[in-house]
Formats: sequence, structure tokens, C-alpha cells
Amino acid sequence: MQSSPSLFERFQAHVMGVLTEPFDPNERLFALYLASSLIFAFGIYLAAERKGVLKEKTFLQFLFPRHVWQHPSAWLDLRYFFFHKFIGHFLVVILGTGLSVTVYQWLTGQEEVILNAIRDPIPKTDEIFAIVSFLIVATIVVDFVSFFSHYLQHKIPVLWQFHKVHHSAEVMHPVSNFREHPVDNLLYMLAHSLTSGLLMAGATTVFGFVPSAPAILGVSIVGLLFNVSGYHLRHSHIWLRWPGKLSMIFPSPAHHHVHHSCHPDHIDKNFAFMFPVWDVIFKTYHMPEDNRDVKFGIGSENEGELTSCLRLYYIPFRDTYRLLRRTKDGSKSSSEAQPQVTPAE
Repeated sequence: MQSSPSLFERFQAHVMGVLTEPFDPNERLFALYLASSLIFAFGIYLAAERKGVLKEKTFLQFLFPRHVWQHPSAWLDLRYFFFHKFIGHFLVVILGTGLSVTVYQWLTGQEEVILNAIRDPIPKTDEIFAIVSFLIVATIVVDFVSFFSHYLQHKIPVLWQFHKVHHSAEVMHPVSNFREHPVDNLLYMLAHSLTSGLLMAGATTVFGFVPSAPAILGVSIVGLLFNVSGYHLRHSHIWLRWPGKLSMIFPSPAHHHVHHSCHPDHIDKNFAFMFPVWDVIFKTYHMPEDNRDVKFGIGSENEGELTSCLRLYYIPFRDTYRLLRRTKDGSKSSSEAQPQVTPAE
């Protein structure tokens, strides 16, 4: 019997996976996703050039403006990417591996059904209806769970202490997407794994098998479409807003820019990931015509503190301890217990 890989061997494989992300369709930094965002950026550049509103002389200067790449926050994101991927993200992956399968087995008492689905993902002709139904339901449910989890991260003070790490970037580029605290990663992994396990168990109960979503390059077709629709402009300086009501239906980079802004009109807005309609329904949607008021960061909260990889890890724990201690002592008012974001001057 072949022994399971050691922790060190798993770490080696994890490091290699991080270094080869541009070649893996399951990763956000896959070359195709970056290239598609580059095409969107070039279109925006040409449109701005025709209007005569460009400050930069070349497309390269438009992509890598000085106000972004001369900012310490941009370079912290690059350092933190490797620091977090090699340490915190690895530990989270170890903790969360197999959780969906465990939930599925606990709910159904079965193991072979899901193992067969993993081994043989090619659907049969008579399974098409089940697959399409599962894809639609799973996409809607998972996206709502993501929206609601994100909403809680902003509204529950303890969760905000960890989520503010992601919002602390003062300028953004695609790697800023990975400025996340391990506790944040663990929360999302738990939420998504539990949801996936429940959905697969439900599908087995209804259809008698686990439908596998249609895939291209080994990636769900929904995920592929989302990632090639200018995904990397969501964390960038490039503003792209869909016209009219389309921004309420389809995700645009501008939708997420507003979410990252510390302008008073933008705080706690635009929580949705894939479908902005959740924000419309729950009255958290906001979409200005342009980005003149968009200012990234968390303002004066933790000003001058979240400036290194280690600080991005330990300060949320420190602030959580202080928050809980003040709450226990009864010295914190109800208004103070809410996450406070003050716009920077």
C-alpha cells in the first residue's frame, strides 16, 4: 500500500503549485485570465485615447502608472503574495481538504457515489437535464453564500478585524486580490465546502448521482466565463463599468472598485461576487458614473500599522483581543462595536 505524502512533501507540492499558477486554469493567475483582462484594458486605453483624456503617453504607462507602482502598498502586495501563499494559505488548505466530501458522506452515508463522480466526470446523455439544473442551482446558491459571508465580514466586528487586511491596500493591482488573512480564507473555505457538500448531497437525493458541471480546460464553464470577463481589473486602477442596468446584472470591475473605496458613500456597498443583483435586492448596491470619488483603503483605521507581511497577520489578532476585552469589560458602546472606517484626508 502506498503511504500518504508527508507534510513536507505536501508543502513542496504546494510551493510548486504556487509557482506554476500562470499555467493552471484552476488558479486566478492563469495566463488566459490575465490575457483577457489585458485585452479589456487595451480597449479602455484606446477609448480614452480617442476621447483625449489620457495622461499617459503609452499603453505600458497606462498599465503600470507611477502612482500605483511607486506606492509601498503595491510592493507589499507582491511580498505578501508569496509569504501568505507559502505559509497561511498552505495551512488553510491542509485544514479544509476533503471537507465537502466529509459533509456529503455525513449527510448521505455514501462514499462511492461521489468518488465515482470524481473519477468519471464525463456526463452521460441522459444526465444532461440533471447537470444543467444542478449548474444553475449551484451557481446561484454558492454565489449567495459568498455574498452573505462577505456581508457578515463587514457587519460582525470580530470578522471585520481579519477582513480589513484585504481592504487595507491603498492602491490595487491583480496581486492585491491575494492580500487576505488566513482567517478570512478559512471562513470562505468552510462556507463553500459546507455549501458544496449540501448541494451534492441534495443532488444525490434528487437524481441518484452527483452531477458534474460542464467544464472547459478542467474548469467549470461558469467559473471560466467569470474569470475571462475582465476579472483582474477588479483589483486594479482601471475603471470598467457596464452601461446602464447591465451593471446590476453582470459583475463589472467598477462594482468591486466601489466596494474597496473608503469614500463615505461607498462604505459597506457592493458585496456581491458574481451577481450584483444580491446587492440590489438587499439595498447594498451603489454604482457612480465614474471613479472620481473612489479611494482605496480603510482610511484612518490602523493608519501606519498594516505595513508588513507579519503585521498583516498579527494585528487582526491583536485588535480582536482588544475588541473582545473592551466588550467584556462593558466599556465599549454599541456604536463603537461596529467597524469604523474613516476616509483618509
